[in-house]
Amino acid sequence: MIYRRRSGRGRTAFIIIRCLVAAVLLLFALSAPEGRLRAARADPDLPILSQQSLYSIEVYPQYHQLIVKTQGHKFKTYPVAVGSPSTPTPVGEYRIVYKGENWGRSYGPRWLGLNVPWGVYGIHGTNKAYSIGQHLSHGCIRMRNSDVLELYELVPVGTKVTIFGHVLGEAGEDPRSIAEGDVGGDVQLIQSRLRSEGFYSGVCNGKFRASTTEAVKKYQRAHRMTPDGVVSKRMYMELGLLE
Repeated sequence: MIYRRRSGRGRTAFIIIRCLVAAVLLLFALSAPEGRLRAARADPDLPILSQQSLYSIEVYPQYHQLIVKTQGHKFKTYPVAVGSPSTPTPVGEYRIVYKGENWGRSYGPRWLGLNVPWGVYGIHGTNKAYSIGQHLSHGCIRMRNSDVLELYELVPVGTKVTIFGHVLGEAGEDPRSIAEGDVGGDVQLIQSRLRSEGFYSGVCNGKFRASTTEAVKKYQRAHRMTPDGVVSKRMYMELGLLE
């Protein structure tokens, strides 16, 4: 087969046809229904990462303070109540994963839930204003109702919350004794240590359940301790967690 070069007239006709096709496609796109073009637009309901990272929260249980920071700079400080020694506020880095209103009188007008893996913890108001500035909660962070209303409007879901402190409690104080039914970062630490020494094969989830009790008893028998399933100060020391 022999291919011949297009004449000047043929090339002109070809270009005109291509332009007409492009014009028809453009008109079709512009006249398309709204729903067919919606995918090209940003959804305003989706969270914007830059908005989430604008604010961060730091909690210092030892000083009963909640500090809001913006771009790393201190913005506002609030007094709070935190967990008691037997039900401590969980130390660690979390996120606000839920915001709700009117959970009940004990929680004040607003609730900001945290993604703590071993239980339901959050920042909320209170009907016990006298508790602010003390270690009196069951692990949550209590604020004055006027303060939690302000914080609720300020920070979005996704805000980072860092709770400072030592997982075994404040310096100079003995760690709490823990047993089946307890939850917390100290439980998770014990599970992790027992697992590393071959006494525990379960999940290190911070929940003291039957499998953890059995692992504790195995460890106690191996170290000539009373196998009562309770992690006391002596066991913390045997595990190398206390000096």
